[in-house]
Amino acid sequence: MTAPAYSSAPRGAGNFLPPVPVQRRWRDALRIWWREIDKVLLLLIGLLMAIGIVAVAAASPASADQLSTAKERVADFMFFKRHIVFQLMGLTLMIGLSFLNRDQARRLGILVGAVMLALLFVVPIIGEEKNGAKRWINVGMSLQPSEFLKPGFAIICAWILSWRLRDPGLPVVWYVTGLMGLIAGLLMLQPNLGDAILFGGIWLVMVLLAGVAWQRIGGLIGAGVGALGLAYVFYDNARHRIDGFLGGGTAFDQVDLAQRTITAGGWTGTGLWLGVRKMNLPEAHTDYIFSVIGEEFGLITCGLIVLLYCALVLRVLLRLVGEDNLFALLAATGLITQFGGQAFINMLVNLKLFPSKGMTLPLISYGGSSTLAVCFTLGLLLAITRRNPFLAREGGSLRDLIERKEPGA
Repeated sequence: MTAPAYSSAPRGAGNFLPPVPVQRRWRDALRIWWREIDKVLLLLIGLLMAIGIVAVAAASPASADQLSTAKERVADFMFFKRHIVFQLMGLTLMIGLSFLNRDQARRLGILVGAVMLALLFVVPIIGEEKNGAKRWINVGMSLQPSEFLKPGFAIICAWILSWRLRDPGLPVVWYVTGLMGLIAGLLMLQPNLGDAILFGGIWLVMVLLAGVAWQRIGGLIGAGVGALGLAYVFYDNARHRIDGFLGGGTAFDQVDLAQRTITAGGWTGTGLWLGVRKMNLPEAHTDYIFSVIGEEFGLITCGLIVLLYCALVLRVLLRLVGEDNLFALLAATGLITQFGGQAFINMLVNLKLFPSKGMTLPLISYGGSSTLAVCFTLGLLLAITRRNPFLAREGGSLRDLIERKEPGA
């Protein structure tokens, strides 16, 4: 990795040699990256990934036992071994993306978002069906386009909303609202109500941050409640999940099993591989891995994991204080909303405080495309939040940033 730099040396009194290109070596790029990257954010990500390795090791035998048949036995640690591979791939992807500058991260996010949106159109036609839903495309591995569309959606929305700097009269909120409606409709065809709700949350946070008048907030909330009501009436998947959450039932009782599992270990847990209730828990290595952690490592450990997620979200928000680039502010906020929202929805489901949504716990749950998608998100986030510590920031309030125009606009 080389980049031309220029230097000049004095030739005499008031005379200088012409600029001479100097090749910047990869060590220089690495030093710049290490100086600008958020090391605390990297540490928090590493801690969650380490916890994920131990958690998948604990949950792997339970999931393997449920998939085993009388004719074929699945190896107890098959998911654990695969998880290590996916974690290494994801870590490599994340670190590589963090070397991008903001313009490169924006272009990549828009490109990936456009490609995944196109794939979302064909998922109901050629997608693989699992547990009654078509959300995956087989490309040598199961690829879930909606997982990679989440960071792409945040980047695209931030890009569109930042157009207000050049032309305050552009109806950018309507543009991103139309995009949100299109994506939600495609997700409901799979069906995938959980991701549709998460996309809605990302959209809501970003449009509010972009300067939507407070008077419209009530209307937006009312529209969301109305859409959920219509989904309950006309959308069987949503009705079944909500009914199962409110009243329980034999067909939709995963949340009850998860809640009983997470409390079975008490405050300190039963110990690694000593959990019993996890053996009856569906998707113990993915959607309900937080319950496995609760049974084997205790509620105290669960609380520490919640604190780690809170610290990661708070760290990004603190990093954005004084940010003088509207796109960076919106994009980073959208990406961390996606990451934090998915984590807290998963944990609330395990605690029986939210209907089952089929979402993994970021950086901890087992997953192929989901793990890579989370690392893709965090790689873009690390790239966008890179900051030269020696440069002064303009700062100012959010309203000042939104109303500020680019030079020459």
